[in-house]
Amino acid sequence: MPGGGRCPDCGSTELVEDSHYSQSQLVCSDCGCVVTEGVLTTTFTDEGNLREVTYSRSTGESEQVSRSEQRGLRRVRDLCRVLQLPPTFEDTAIAYYQQAYRHSGIRAARLQKKEVLVGCCVLITCRQHNWPLTMGTICALLYADLDVFSGTYMQIVKLLGLDVPSLCLADLVKTYCSSFKLFQVSASVPAKYVEDKDKMLSRTLQLVELANETWLVTGRHPLPVITAATFLAWQSLRPSDRLTCSLARFCKLANVDLPFPAASRLQELLAVLLRMADQLAWLQVLKLDKRSVVKYIGDLLQHRHMLIRMAFRDGTAETEEEKEQQGQGQEQNHGEEEVGDSSLDLRKGKRPASPALLLPPCMLKPPKRICPVLPVSTVTGDENISDSEIEQYLRTPQEVRDFERAQAASQASTSVPNPP
Repeated sequence: MPGGGRCPDCGSTELVEDSHYSQSQLVCSDCGCVVTEGVLTTTFTDEGNLREVTYSRSTGESEQVSRSEQRGLRRVRDLCRVLQLPPTFEDTAIAYYQQAYRHSGIRAARLQKKEVLVGCCVLITCRQHNWPLTMGTICALLYADLDVFSGTYMQIVKLLGLDVPSLCLADLVKTYCSSFKLFQVSASVPAKYVEDKDKMLSRTLQLVELANETWLVTGRHPLPVITAATFLAWQSLRPSDRLTCSLARFCKLANVDLPFPAASRLQELLAVLLRMADQLAWLQVLKLDKRSVVKYIGDLLQHRHMLIRMAFRDGTAETEEEKEQQGQGQEQNHGEEEVGDSSLDLRKGKRPASPALLLPPCMLKPPKRICPVLPVSTVTGDENISDSEIEQYLRTPQEVRDFERAQAASQASTSVPNPP
């Protein structure tokens, strides 16, 4: 209700009481000027004496958030809304950002690192709630460098002492494949290249599981493996129209970037599929290669567990057989060795690398380590030790006394004159 007095700014008598943070204030209803300010207790020294101070002198006014932190908090909210995350995710990400910003190392960091901190807090929140989100997606939205982002991410996890679970591979496949533009006809995607999303996703998951069971995922970035698996799944669902399509064109049709190692992962997957096809009698007569084996991916995936076990046993048996043949060849004469080697070469030509296909890639192609050339030492151990140097090796008093007696005996022997 209107109170007595006039507004010092506009002269209006329409003054009303307004409650602000549980304190009464007298405000002009015409211009909004605060005529009289309420009082409240704070953590200042006045509070120790139970005195009331105005809000402008309170700790609520002094605890101001810096512009940089305010901008970061707005970026966290905007990023959560762009990703359409639940409100609880947004609150958690903001709390992590505020905790990280209190550390002096983050507060004094460069602007690039503060921008990346926004995405790190959102990614940590999504990982903790098992929400499928990749680091590459965040970097693309923030235009951030992947190396800087990954380094800052690990620093924040360690700094805040958070327990962040790793992203489930199946969830990553679903999220990544959902971004492909191959599920409806458009001007850039012909009808023969359009595929049902559920069928493509189901076969891609089976191929990724196959890659995981044959050590193609261990210690590697998952996106190139998923890209190669998605390409093979897409080709195998309609091979007559899609076998001529390359991996680069497939990524262009799907409107996704082609990861650099995806071509290598594709060749490794095809090699595993060929090794599995070698275990089926009705496929052995077809003499499949890396292009034609795509037509039978559905049959191979249907029995993949049995075929992998058979391929592993077959590879182990071949390795032992070759060792036995080499041992027998060494015991025979030179002519018999040539015959044995030629038959062995023919066998190797039939299956060039079959035993090694089910080994981890680090064992198939070990990294080349250059051993440093050590200088040739000229020390033989027979060199004479000088008296000044030998004192460094004397440790006990007994050794010192023995050395002194030996020196005295040596001097006495050299001082005795020779008989005439």
